[in-house]
Order: sequence, then structure tokens, then C-alpha cells
Amino acid sequence: VQLVESGGGSVQPGGSLRLSCAHSEFTSFDDYVMGWFRQAPGKEREGVAAINKDGSTISADSVKGRFTISQDNAKNTLYLQMNTLKPEDTAMYYCAANPGWLVLHRGAYTYWGQGTQVTVSS
Repeated sequence: VQLVESGGGSVQPGGSLRLSCAHSEFTSFDDYVMGWFRQAPGKEREGVAAINKDGSTISADSVKGRFTISQDNAKNTLYLQMNTLKPEDTAMYYCAANPGWLVLHRGAYTYWGQGTQVTVSS
């Protein structure tokens, strides 16, 4: 299973970015819960948001109201729309998949992408 993230970059505080995660070997998203995680230097990898096959979502308190997770089954692509970005959102962002629960616990996720860097600074 291959997950490939894109869309990262540098942006000023208050700006927006949309991350994408393409996968090439899933039959469809029906088999997996998809999630976004992030890891800042010197910190643990933390869950940002996740979505299941029914479109139900969960997100971390730190991003609620600012980040939106979605998926396009026809394009086999997962998205993370990030608005009102803050310097503390700076991190490597990872796409991940797990065959089970709608959770943000990283241990539940089996497959991981290589990550895309997001930097928020003025």
C-alpha cells in the first residue's frame, strides 16, 4: 500500500493550505479509516483528523473549526483543508490508514506516507 502526500509549503500566519494524499492500492476507501497526523521537531506525532467510509470525522481540539478532512473516492484521494494557520501548526504532516476504528491514536494505523512539510511563519 502506497500513500503519497502533497500540498505542503510555507505560508504566513492566517493563511491556508490544502494537503492531498493519493493512494494506489486500495480498492476503495471502504476498507480503511484514513487519517492525518503531524510531527513537529522534538515532539511526538499527534493525530490531527480522521475520516471513515461513511464520511464521519473526528479532529483534534487544536484544529477544530480550522481544519477539514475529506476524501474523494473517485480520485482515491484524501484531503486536509487547513485554514487560519498558526505558527504552532508547523510540522511534517503524514497521511495514514487503518483497517479498523475512527480514532486518532497513531498505534492503530498500519500504513503511512512519507510526509509533507508545512511551515507557518511571518
